[in-house]
Amino acid sequence: MTTTSERARAQAPPDVETLRGHRARGPARVPRWAVKTASPVVLVALWQVLSSTGVLPRDVLASPATVATTAAGMWAEGAVQSAVAVSTVRVLSGIAIGLVAAVVLATVSGLFRRGEDVIDAPVQMLRTVPVIGLIPLLIIWFGIGEEPKIALIALAVTFPLYMNLFGGIRNVDATLVEAARTLGLGWFGQVRHVILPSAMPQFLVGLRYALGTAWLALVFGETINATSGIGYEMNTAREFFQTDVIVVCLALYALLGLLGDAVVRLLERGLLAWRPAFSGR
Repeated sequence: MTTTSERARAQAPPDVETLRGHRARGPARVPRWAVKTASPVVLVALWQVLSSTGVLPRDVLASPATVATTAAGMWAEGAVQSAVAVSTVRVLSGIAIGLVAAVVLATVSGLFRRGEDVIDAPVQMLRTVPVIGLIPLLIIWFGIGEEPKIALIALAVTFPLYMNLFGGIRNVDATLVEAARTLGLGWFGQVRHVILPSAMPQFLVGLRYALGTAWLALVFGETINATSGIGYEMNTAREFFQTDVIVVCLALYALLGLLGDAVVRLLERGLLAWRPAFSGR
């Protein structure tokens, strides 16, 4: 026989556990900027602790406090400003030459099959050659002045830019080109309004990668009888075991690389404003 309490329990609605989504839980407890800066701060603090306790000797790696003091001294002497100015001119010159070469080669090769037949095979062959291995030839061809350094950076920049722009052109959706043709757009109109804008995202990815390789090539380029620049300061410090100066130079490379990356990101926001993209959760 069923009792009253059992009937009430049977008629009662089942317990439902409400699952709240990420947004329903309210704002995150830790701001994103704090998460981003936490790990570098922890690493620097650990580095300082290891240096202060003698676990990390000065002749192996100077402490962050020593590096900061050295950086301030170099700034007061004007050594940082001079080195950054010289190295930046070299990088910008190499990027300008490599950018023009890559855009011309990739555009001709990407838009025309005959251009691909003529250009792509030599480029694919040359890009497999280590750029650093070309230093002896560049010295023979251009001497030991500024030319081999700029040529080395230009070569390092050309191939990633070419690969990304060529791939971007060839990956354009064929239906978009067909639609433009159906709407009466001519060949140059299709290239200007459909093909090149569609290839722009991949080209900008290649530009970001090329900026990184440019600074990498500069490190090697400034070993060619350089008398100024960040690489020169670093090579001089190596001879005297000045690890603090070497770390300052590495930090300058990193800061300049981040600055270049930020510039390209700004370009992306401006040039790709027409293209809404997924920005993560």
